[in-house]
Amino acid sequence: MTEEKPAGLLESIESPADLRALPRGDLGAVARELREFLIHTVGQMGGHLAAGLGSVELAVALHYVFNTPYDRLLWDVGHQAYPHKVLTGRRRRLGSIKQRGGLAPFPSRPESVYDSFGVGHSSTSLSAALGMAIANRSAGGDRRVVAVIGDGAMSAGLAWEALNHAGSLDMDLLVVLNDNDMSISENVGALSNYFARMLSGRTYSHLRESSKKVLRKMPAAWELARRSEVHAKGMVLPGTLFEEMGFNYIGPVDGHDVDALVTTLGNMRMLHGPQLLHVVTQKGKGYAPAEADPIKWHGPGPYDPASGTLFKEQAGGPTYSQVFGQWLCDMADQDSRVVGITPAMREGSGMVEFGQRHPDRYFDVAIAEQHAVTLAAGLACDGLRPVVAIYSTFLQRAYDQLIHDVALQRLPVVFAVDRAGLVGGDGATHQGIFDLSFLRCIPNFVVMAPADEQECRQMLYTAITLDQPAAVRYPRGRGPGVAVQRTMSALPVGKAEMRRRGSGGLALLAFGAMVTPLAAIAESLDATLVNMRFVKPLDQEMIATIAAEHAAIVTLEENVVAGGAGSAVLEFLRQIDSTIPVLQIGVPDSFIEHGSREDNLVAAGLDGVAIRARIDGFWRRPGMPRALPAG
Repeated sequence: MTEEKPAGLLESIESPADLRALPRGDLGAVARELREFLIHTVGQMGGHLAAGLGSVELAVALHYVFNTPYDRLLWDVGHQAYPHKVLTGRRRRLGSIKQRGGLAPFPSRPESVYDSFGVGHSSTSLSAALGMAIANRSAGGDRRVVAVIGDGAMSAGLAWEALNHAGSLDMDLLVVLNDNDMSISENVGALSNYFARMLSGRTYSHLRESSKKVLRKMPAAWELARRSEVHAKGMVLPGTLFEEMGFNYIGPVDGHDVDALVTTLGNMRMLHGPQLLHVVTQKGKGYAPAEADPIKWHGPGPYDPASGTLFKEQAGGPTYSQVFGQWLCDMADQDSRVVGITPAMREGSGMVEFGQRHPDRYFDVAIAEQHAVTLAAGLACDGLRPVVAIYSTFLQRAYDQLIHDVALQRLPVVFAVDRAGLVGGDGATHQGIFDLSFLRCIPNFVVMAPADEQECRQMLYTAITLDQPAAVRYPRGRGPGVAVQRTMSALPVGKAEMRRRGSGGLALLAFGAMVTPLAAIAESLDATLVNMRFVKPLDQEMIATIAAEHAAIVTLEENVVAGGAGSAVLEFLRQIDSTIPVLQIGVPDSFIEHGSREDNLVAAGLDGVAIRARIDGFWRRPGMPRALPAG
């Protein structure tokens, strides 16, 4: 364990009020201590690192200039918000982040009054901030509203919808564009900081507004002046687009110069109307390994801060993401029509090798899930076979496109739905527990859930052979360890697999990752175990046979019970007028918060002990028919 370094000034800060009480000259030291604290603390338990290291000075300056929590401060996504958490009274608990009962991985309203808006998915900050600015004006208040959005989040359509609306309103709103993905060009430094201070100063602002009042009475002169101003600023600053959208653009300013940030933010705090400050930062700033590879250090596990060595996970078989990535490469090698699409999750979805081997058929559309799905629809219209690799939680953002653009037209798009089920540390915003419910109600869709790694490969191949949309949903991490065969074979659509035929009168119908946990329970109860494989279409023949030959049924899925796979079984049993007792086990009607995956399973009642207790309580309850149906 690395010895902790003394906190110094940072240790005296329990709230932003303490920070604001410090002399301005101490802010640089606070930023240095805060960066060291993050490096050492995150090293012990893992978490989001690189983006937070890049936003240290920005967090210090924002809390120093603005009267938080009265002034609203919104952090988009939340990867960059660790410094904000430390400065707002949560320093002592940062080591508990992402753990059960610990700090939330992202800003959370119930956790702190300083978290003005709960986030997890990207690009929501601008819409929410505009809503708060409108509410403030409605109430006659004087609070300031600031939204900090990273350039990755600016790639989503939602952010531009909010910018378009905000620019048309005369609301006091400050958008800070934390540009942390581009190299710092020669425009950033003394010269551009000078421009930022000048353009945000009262003299320029007064002159600009006074000129507008005069020139608006002379339309021809006003238009000429407006165009001239935009052109002049556009020659030295990349703000023309934002100016055209109705924002007063300031920047770019060096996001690691805390003194320049305080000056510029202090000036901008006095300005009225929509304002945009362009801040250039470096991901991983101040930690050499993270500076060299910010993607690797975006969300590392535990590591040694001194050496930058990541502690290795236990070796094992391939993860489901790796199984998908290998299948996609193999499939593309034999079929030139195969195209891969990801909304900014290349590494997580296992598409790095595919992108290298088939760069002309690989499309990272950035954080634009809606576009990813409709792009795939367009590709499918003209004969290509698009595969969209997307996390379950992010697929929610493209639901209309699933229905309107893909399913309605019965287009053969394959959806590789990663991180389905309970995902652990990222918590409620990232749990993939709704996809079975929202996918199975869409006409023309085939929905599959593999029980193991080999079945995942088979299902992906099955999906790409179909002349209709299909989704294969699989969990995060590794499976039960079934060897993956390189040969590809399709499964019969809508057919389940009998894993064990029991004689005790109880049938267990398991979907996806829940098959393996049920094997031992089925053995101990002499129960029938069925790997259902398909959520849609269901194997109705199998279910009808099970209902006729058993006394009770249990369905098990890693999805919400409401509208899920178990509900599909119940609906069919109702259609055939079966009265067999059925117990549905799945995620309850509540959000599952952060913790380890094992913690999540316990919280959802899906750990082995809880599952067995639920089944025993159901199967052994008074009045349960003990005899098998006649015939």
